Amino acid sequence: MMKPTGTATTLFAAGLALLVSGAALAQSSAAEPHGNAPNTARPEAGSQGGGSEDRPDVVAPVLRIVSVEVLRSNHGTPLDIIRVRGLASTPGWEEAELVPLTRGTPKDGILELVLVARAPAEAMEATGFESIEAIFPIESSHPYKGVNVHSASESVTLTQLPGYVEGKGGGEDCSKCVGKVFVAKGAAMPPGKSAAEVVKEEQLPPVSRIIRHSDGIPSAESNPNRLTLVISRDGTISTAIWD
Repeated sequence: MMKPTGTATTLFAAGLALLVSGAALAQSSAAEPHGNAPNTARPEAGSQGGGSEDRPDVVAPVLRIVSVEVLRSNHGTPLDIIRVRGLASTPGWEEAELVPLTRGTPKDGILELVLVARAPAEAMEATGFESIEAIFPIESSHPYKGVNVHSASESVTLTQLPGYVEGKGGGEDCSKCVGKVFVAKGAAMPPGKSAAEVVKEEQLPPVSRIIRHSDGIPSAESNPNRLTLVISRDGTISTAIWD
């Protein structure tokens, strides 16, 4: 599966180690999940499938948060169940879970979580976002007054428990970008083209890479939350992949 290289690999590994240690601490603190909560996601060495395009496993935050909901159950042991729905950049993301970043009782009373999942084994064509969700149960005697859930591109905060809040829309998934004319940020619309025939740079996801016909590619670093558009000589989009 895809894995960043170089400095990005080091930073991601360090961040993932913090997530894992945060999860372990949360299980022994006020954020302790009740019962059998999902196992903390961990990257595994090696590759799957054996093909040259396969890359080592990587666990990463999903692209966006769709909604954050806290349900309160008073049957048996009282529980607050945090349910988060998100969008992955492509199909193929698996084993979604919520990993706590909070250690002990935070001064602001907000429980910080990140929605992560296991990314696909290789770069994927842009065929549309995929819905994904996870839950995180905690005993209702917890000290938190709100929940803030992070994705790869933003966070969504719920300040009333129990309660429900929605995030921003998914934005352009580029499932229909191939064959359209690319319009760089600030550039004028090409003559004779309608809005349906172009893709404006400002409509693209927060992390996007544009590779024009004459451009070099200085880095082979991969990122499952980065949209890469390859622009042909005539200015149309020839390839749209999450790599």
